[in-house]
Amino acid sequence: MADSREVMNIRQASQYLGVSPDTLYKYVGEQKIPAFKLGNRWRFKKSKLDQWMEEKSTQMEARGKKKTQVAAKAAGQT
Repeated sequence: MADSREVMNIRQASQYLGVSPDTLYKYVGEQKIPAFKLGNRWRFKKSKLDQWMEEKSTQMEARGKKKTQVAAKAAGQT
């Protein structure tokens, strides 16, 4: 199973993350996702992807809370 491997290729990582390989190549090119090259092929460590997803999830939760607080403050001022 792809997600039981620690090091994944582009196809396995795209399946694990639920995005297309083209999208994953785009993220790699923009340095938005942790990856490394082994020879001329991209590889992804599952533990790094998990950590990256956790960080992104935490950032999104913080943004959501901030927007809610701003909206509540604005509602109280009108």
